[in-house]
Amino acid sequence: MSISTSDSSSLHSLCKLLGAIKPIEVRNLDAHGDDIMSTITADSRLAGKGSLFVAVRGTRVDGHSFIPGVVENGAAAVVCEEIPADASPEVVWIKVADTSEALGLLASAWHGYPSTKLTLVGVTGTNGKTTIATLLYELAKLRGLKAGLLSTVVNKIDDCDVAATHTTPDPLELNALLARMVEAGCTFAAMEVSSHAAAQHRIAGLDFDGGIFTNLTRDHLDYHKTFANYLAAKKSFFDGLKPEAFALTNLDDRNGEVMQQNTRARKASYSLRGDADFRGRVIEDRFDGMLMSFNGNEVETLFCGRFNASNLLAVYGAAQLLGFNRDGELPVDMSRLVPVAGRFQTVRSADGVTAIIDYAHTPDALVNVLDTINEIRMPQQHVITVCGCGGERDHGKRPMMAREAAARSWRVILTSDNPRSEDPASIIQEMRTGLDNESSARTFANADRAEAIRMASAMAAPGDVILIAGKGHEDYQILATGKIHFNDREEIIKAFTDRKAN
Repeated sequence: MSISTSDSSSLHSLCKLLGAIKPIEVRNLDAHGDDIMSTITADSRLAGKGSLFVAVRGTRVDGHSFIPGVVENGAAAVVCEEIPADASPEVVWIKVADTSEALGLLASAWHGYPSTKLTLVGVTGTNGKTTIATLLYELAKLRGLKAGLLSTVVNKIDDCDVAATHTTPDPLELNALLARMVEAGCTFAAMEVSSHAAAQHRIAGLDFDGGIFTNLTRDHLDYHKTFANYLAAKKSFFDGLKPEAFALTNLDDRNGEVMQQNTRARKASYSLRGDADFRGRVIEDRFDGMLMSFNGNEVETLFCGRFNASNLLAVYGAAQLLGFNRDGELPVDMSRLVPVAGRFQTVRSADGVTAIIDYAHTPDALVNVLDTINEIRMPQQHVITVCGCGGERDHGKRPMMAREAAARSWRVILTSDNPRSEDPASIIQEMRTGLDNESSARTFANADRAEAIRMASAMAAPGDVILIAGKGHEDYQILATGKIHFNDREEIIKAFTDRKAN
């Protein structure tokens, strides 16, 4: 992964940067004086004269192996976990216990500790992160604040969009974005905190004013290996919150209380089912919206489904904790929030077929969306689900995805979802192993995702509901040959247009 500062013209005192970390050993600093660094990077290709290179141990490559080349190219200083036996006297060597953590701390210092100049709220969990972070950003804007957003879909610096490449960017990019928010006059920011980011210390050095936990179900076990490791990564975020921050967790998930066990932050909770600081209830649910109660205040929303009710309740609770309800207008502002792109996004055909595009790419997320559809639909309306599983990712969830889809749908079409270097047909076959004979008879397959979406449109009768799951906001498909443009919403609109013409 390429990591470098976005402001290579900045000059920084090495001694001041070292104050941000706790070096185990520093060599040659006296001989060089307080060198001025022109660049900080973890990408050896960008480490030239005057640079500070951080040798991060990645999942595929170890930055320590690039140290000789970095020194040859004139790097002024190297942060590493092991100083080489043939360490050059021309370089300042800085030994630390964990270079990943050091990179986060150094990135924050390099950019002037931007997170301390913002009210920063992080959202973590398996599902709901994007929706909650985005709605908090939108709510802050409704309250008249200049705000920033770091999400899977898009990053925002007030009203300016910045393309998002990761759920949580690398430390240098992350702090650069936060610094740009501060420069733009933002006072609030909401961000998704992925399990990868927590485990890899990408958020090290950030000053969070609040943390929100949504839920925890099977995901990313290709990386974390065990559910316990996955849980620990999420929990580490709450363990690191400062006492002045808040830790808002979902008590409807059994891990909600676990997240709060060692946190120093102020504890708060939300629930749709039981007693909590923030209680919610779904009064009426429809495909075009939902009437909800937040701590007794009835609000008409543009969202539907219990999973969205939980997301909205988290937003309501966080807004209260942030002081967004000082004038009593919070219920009105909640009613003005709109769904996030690719999250239960609806498209209707001219003859009354409803298509729902959703990012659901885990078994639990798929269950949530399908249960919502089945709770709202009329008995005569059929559900047709189009879904797949990503290549080079958790194989264990593949049969689970097919099984859950078939259990809650009239027809299922298995297809491609970023197969990467894997054979799409093999992925689909792995998914099929989760089906019994009856479910298998109602399940079809087409590795061409566009064709699969057209198949679903052809199967649907007026009034039926098509769920296209897995990609949501994504506008690409990753194949063995590379990335191509692909958008579920565009494809279903084409299919519905053809349906109308025929």
